[in-house]
Amino acid sequence: MKNLKYYIILVIGIALAGCNEDFLDIVPPDRVSDASILSDTTLFEAYVINRYLGVRLGDKEGDGSVPGFGRGFEYALWSSLTDESVYNNDDNTWVVQQGLLSPENTGIAGTLWGRSYRSIRECNYALVNLPNITMSESGKARLRAELKFIRAYRYHDLIRNYGRVVLRGDEVSMLGDDFSNPALFTRASLEEGLDYVIAELDEAIAGLPLQNSGSWLEGRATRGAAMALKSRLLLYAASPLYNGGTTGSAEQWQRAAQAAQDVMNLGQYSLYQEGYGEMFTASGSHQEVIFARFYNLNQRHTALEIANGPNGYDAWGGNAPLQNLIDDYEMMDGSSFDWDNPTHAANPYANRDPRFYETILHNGAPYRGRNVETFLPGGRDSQDGPSNWNTSRTGYYMRKFIDESLPIQNPWQVAGTQNWLYFRYAEILLNYAEARNEANGPDASVYDAINSIRSRNGVEMPPLPSGLSKDQMRERIQHERRIELAFEEHRFYDVRRWMIAEDTENEPAYGIDIRRASDGTFTYQRKIALQGRRFLPRHYWLPIPRQEILASNNALEQNPGYN
Repeated sequence: MKNLKYYIILVIGIALAGCNEDFLDIVPPDRVSDASILSDTTLFEAYVINRYLGVRLGDKEGDGSVPGFGRGFEYALWSSLTDESVYNNDDNTWVVQQGLLSPENTGIAGTLWGRSYRSIRECNYALVNLPNITMSESGKARLRAELKFIRAYRYHDLIRNYGRVVLRGDEVSMLGDDFSNPALFTRASLEEGLDYVIAELDEAIAGLPLQNSGSWLEGRATRGAAMALKSRLLLYAASPLYNGGTTGSAEQWQRAAQAAQDVMNLGQYSLYQEGYGEMFTASGSHQEVIFARFYNLNQRHTALEIANGPNGYDAWGGNAPLQNLIDDYEMMDGSSFDWDNPTHAANPYANRDPRFYETILHNGAPYRGRNVETFLPGGRDSQDGPSNWNTSRTGYYMRKFIDESLPIQNPWQVAGTQNWLYFRYAEILLNYAEARNEANGPDASVYDAINSIRSRNGVEMPPLPSGLSKDQMRERIQHERRIELAFEEHRFYDVRRWMIAEDTENEPAYGIDIRRASDGTFTYQRKIALQGRRFLPRHYWLPIPRQEILASNNALEQNPGYN
């Protein structure tokens, strides 16, 4: 029973609000009543487990099954709101890329507020009723810790997107409640919000098991998952965006470093050694996975192979990697790629960081029995090829997450089974290196954390040069996060918390134009893949959707710059 498919999916749609009119008290046949949930231990536990999932609130969300946390595997990935990729067919991503976000037009980013608060309310409902459930105290303690973790994760999604949030405590709002009190919509300070969530995670950590075993437990929170979320939040809390534009104190950074160290000290996780690309297509869990959503044929996600594959295979292009990202992959000797270097420019895809080949499909890359052809004229994966309306806008296609054993054509009952990794051990090592460097400078432990990622099997890049200053190490760590965590929903938040988005997100969205001469040689010319890319200071936080402001009778404060 992998991926939290849960044998009572109907509980997702539980009717929680009561009404006085008798005819409205009738529970629809596709719902489970409150009374049933609260009187049956198995149903109640199923209800709790289903809180790992959310609801569809937008177009194309949850193509195979309902959304979880974040964005995950959808048609347009969160990477396509950054300098990692651009979504070929828009799907409400260009409004973010082109700096047109407004409370009335939030694109694919518009459902985070509503889904998160709905889930928080559902967790509160379970927490309030948990003491009355007939269940062992140890069972209740486990569920209480899980609920606090899930609720903390939802607040983390709110904080990292909107900044200041409304803290609801354990309150459960019901139809008929008086919502005229402005205090119900008062947004806490960033510090208050972070302190609340960290305290909730500390409680969850104390009650969660070190490991899960058995299909009924796979995919549910563990102590390591809660500790990993704490590590991420404390890293964010010390970053410039969360401290008025200046870096956090040494104490804040040390606290973040310790949180990452605590995960490392568990001894439960290590870097995956069977290949960088295979890490994301391996079935089940493995040593690098800290917390994941597990999928299977009964609960699938978007069929990635057809959604993102080259048009020459009759696939749809999808999330097309940007030249901005491609140029940041180092050479195998650890030096920077440079178009002004004649050797690099003559063969730009040779001798690059091995993670490049596991992340990007480029011209000449081997894929499904032939080499990818994005060149003109005549390239099968260019606009001269079949299904040319799906040709990549950038000249590249996504390789990461793609499983060549899954079909491109007619994938609907076969594909969509890769696991989405919410937390993996490499992130913890990167968190530690960044926080430790900011707190103490680039000591040996910082080098060890980064070099272990660079030297593992399947990557085997040279170690970082010795003698780096704190500023130089900061740049190297930021670069390593960009490469190691590409397409995993980190870049959007990293460039914002570092407050470098006004540089990275105002760079044009570049692609490549490749021309093949009659003698078979290639020439490369950078091109604009999406016009009008723009980032303004107000975009460091998302706008709260206008409908949420209106629903509060304008008591809910909008983020600066969006009124």
